[in-house]
Amino acid sequence: MIRNVVGSVLALAGATAAVWSPFRAWYDGRHGRDYAVDELFTGITDATADVLGSILLPFAFAALLALVGVVLRSRLLVALAGIVVLGFTVFWMVRVGQAEGSLVVSGDGQGLGDGVANAFGGGVLLLIGALVMPGRKSRAHRVDRPDRHHRPTHPTPDGPPASPDTPDTTPGTPDAPNDHPQASTPYAATRTFDVPTPDPERENPPPKG
Repeated sequence: MIRNVVGSVLALAGATAAVWSPFRAWYDGRHGRDYAVDELFTGITDATADVLGSILLPFAFAALLALVGVVLRSRLLVALAGIVVLGFTVFWMVRVGQAEGSLVVSGDGQGLGDGVANAFGGGVLLLIGALVMPGRKSRAHRVDRPDRHHRPTHPTPDGPPASPDTPDTTPGTPDAPNDHPQASTPYAATRTFDVPTPDPERENPPPKG
């Protein structure tokens, strides 16, 4: 939770710095909003661009990506926003260096201004925020399936119902104890026997006349 809050704050701060940077001086006192986006591909000129068509456009898009990434807790979107800001800043520096012959850093308002520093700082903060954010965690839902081999709980002719945790002790099964093969059950089955009855005629035959 703390990492998510810290990462979101860093990402929002970086997006704010990136959007604010075009309104600051970038080179020789010229603001970033004066550079057109298409000049990054065709070459830097002295023409003043419209605000919506200036370098503010990609930075505003990066800020929108960062905002959506913070809401969705997506590290990928926040990191992509940082890459967009840093990429366009470096691309602008390459084009200005080609147009001016070299880049100069000076404290008297000449050369690179604080707008470039804000853009670089905003891109770095976006990347740090993406690293700090834990991101979304997938929750695994466990579904308990019924036991297909569940034993009946109603009484059986052989005795009380067997518990699922009680091993089957029927002779011949794997869970039965190692009894002697000749061992029998405690109570044998009832058997019937034919008992002969005495025949009086055979024991006392009648006298012969």
